[in-house]
Amino acid sequence: MKFFTSYYKRLKIQNIKIAVLAVFVSIFFLPSFVPFEKTGNNMFTVILNGREVGVVSRPEEAESFMLEARRQVAQKSKELVLVESNLETSGKEVLWGKVDAPERIIDQMVQVLSSDVKETLHRSYVVKINEYMVNLPSESDVVSLLQAALDKYDSEGNYKVELQFDSSRELPVLTTNILTNEEVIEEAREAVNMEAGIHAELTNIFEEVEPTVEKDFEDYDLGLISMEYGDTIEIVEAYLKEDKLTKLDTAIREVTQDEEKSDVYEVIAGDTLSEIAIKTNIPMDRLIEMNESLEDERSMIRVGDELIITVPEPKLAVVRQEEMYYEEDYEEEVIYVDNDDWYTTETKTLQEPSAGHRKVIAIVNFENDKEISTEIVKEEITYQAVPKIVERGTKIPPTYIKPISGGRLSSSFGRRSRPTRGASTYHKGIDWATPTGTAVYASCGGTVARAGWGSGYGYVVYINHPDGRQTRYGHLSKVLVSVGQTVTQGQKIALSGNTGVSTGPHLHFEILINGSQVNPLEYLN
Repeated sequence: MKFFTSYYKRLKIQNIKIAVLAVFVSIFFLPSFVPFEKTGNNMFTVILNGREVGVVSRPEEAESFMLEARRQVAQKSKELVLVESNLETSGKEVLWGKVDAPERIIDQMVQVLSSDVKETLHRSYVVKINEYMVNLPSESDVVSLLQAALDKYDSEGNYKVELQFDSSRELPVLTTNILTNEEVIEEAREAVNMEAGIHAELTNIFEEVEPTVEKDFEDYDLGLISMEYGDTIEIVEAYLKEDKLTKLDTAIREVTQDEEKSDVYEVIAGDTLSEIAIKTNIPMDRLIEMNESLEDERSMIRVGDELIITVPEPKLAVVRQEEMYYEEDYEEEVIYVDNDDWYTTETKTLQEPSAGHRKVIAIVNFENDKEISTEIVKEEITYQAVPKIVERGTKIPPTYIKPISGGRLSSSFGRRSRPTRGASTYHKGIDWATPTGTAVYASCGGTVARAGWGSGYGYVVYINHPDGRQTRYGHLSKVLVSVGQTVTQGQKIALSGNTGVSTGPHLHFEILINGSQVNPLEYLN
């Protein structure tokens, strides 16, 4: 009995030793436990966005697991994902403790990050046309938008737009390139099978020596021969919120729909306000409203005047060339014969014109729907036009100035109520009210034709001028020149007064052309 008791004690001690040894082995050799060392914190609880996701032995492990978790979240979407990621670790020093497997911690992190996604930014394309900008969700939408602007004028679909990097820019900016269907096919063919060097060289040689043969009308293809955009287009990639993107049909409508833009119309010979309103498709009242120089539909316009008009234009201009055939009546340019003895105001028609007729092949340049220019590349005259021949003077004509300083315009040219008994109801000049004795000057240089009393004019002076015109100065108080005397422009010829049929001190002034009075205000400088 004593023997068994002693044996049992030895066996119990041995089991205790084995158990202690097993504990030490597990502490120092099993990977899920941290050895106890007196070195400070050796076990760290990982907290992501306020939630515990596992335990690690070093903070650096948590950071690497975090990077992997973010990568996995980003892989779930092709877009740019913004997610809150506040990573913390809480450390403590332990004798032994269990850490979590990396896979488990990363899975926990992915779950937390996925539930905390703030927003997704879509890969997008910003299209800038001058000052206009639109955001589209895909490159194909950008191509569709720009293609719609071309298709508006290319009903047969012969031209295609492609995007390419702008080599002139340092940053990655896309721009456009417009190709014909044939060029698209040729590019694809060259990409598959590049032409052998010797064959390409021979082809170029034969093209260079091929003789140029004049085309007949039937040899022209006619229709569109080139297209390009008339505005600068820039396209850049960006990541944007979904609510910042524009639907394709909305973008097409905004870019291709016409809107009114201000333009300038230069008046040409033969223009009237009514004709300009018809040409520009602008109502007369709207045309007058846009131009301060116009008071009403009777307002005077001159060749070279510039009028503000509005024209319908889209945001993206398309410039194109069309080869066109047409037949038309045409006129030859006027032939001028200079006469150095005449003033530039004098002309004489030596030959009347007559229109001709011709068949034409022309290259017509358009910007949107507006015709910009025409270049005739072939024409056939059915019958020849006869040009107009005009003889014209080359001398600069004399000018006319106001014959007094100051004064108040008291009576205009034309019909009026009779101001006093004996006066005319049609005023053949203009009157300036001015005190008696005001100096009167020659409006233009010339020769005095009359100087003295003139019945209803009272004291009067007539002056003949080199351009055939005559000026008259009436109701004078004193005449300072005599008949036959030569006077210069601005020379003092009389003093104003109140003689003849007059209602008060003033100067009456007339200009006569070919013996008939005209409105002096239209000729004074």
